[in-house]
Amino acid sequence: MSTSVKDKSIPQQIDAIIKRPGDWRGKKLAKLRALIKKSDPAVVEEVKWKMPSKPMGVPVWSHDGIVCIADILKNAVRLTFPKGALIKDTKKLFNTRLDSKTVRAIDFYEDSDVDEAAIKVIVLEAVKLNTLKSHKQ
Repeated sequence: MSTSVKDKSIPQQIDAIIKRPGDWRGKKLAKLRALIKKSDPAVVEEVKWKMPSKPMGVPVWSHDGIVCIADILKNAVRLTFPKGALIKDTKKLFNTRLDSKTVRAIDFYEDSDVDEAAIKVIVLEAVKLNTLKSHKQ
C-alpha cells in the first residue's frame, strides 16, 4: 500500500522531491536544503504550488515570509529569492533572473561549487528583509 502525498509530512514530501530525479540534482538540492536549515534554524519548510506540471509541489523555506524556493530544472537546481534584488550579493552568486526588479536566483549545475558561507549570508539577508517587513506592520 503506497501512501499518498497528502499522508506525508512536509519534510517527507521534500525528501521525495529530492529523490525523484535520481541523479546529481537531488544530491545538490539535499545539500542546499541542509545549508538553508543550518543557516537559519528557525526557517520553516513548506511545499507549495502543486499543479499538474509539478504534482509533488515546490520546496519553499520561509521565515516571516518566503526566504527562497527550490526548483529542479533539466540541467540545474535553482534557488529563487523573491526579494533577491534587495540583497547585497558581494560574491556574485546570483546568476539568473538578473533583469527582475524583485527576484534573483542562483542556478547550480552539476559541477557548480556551493559557497556555503556566501549562501548562508544570502539566506540570512533574505530572513532579515522578511523580519524587518513583519516588524513594521
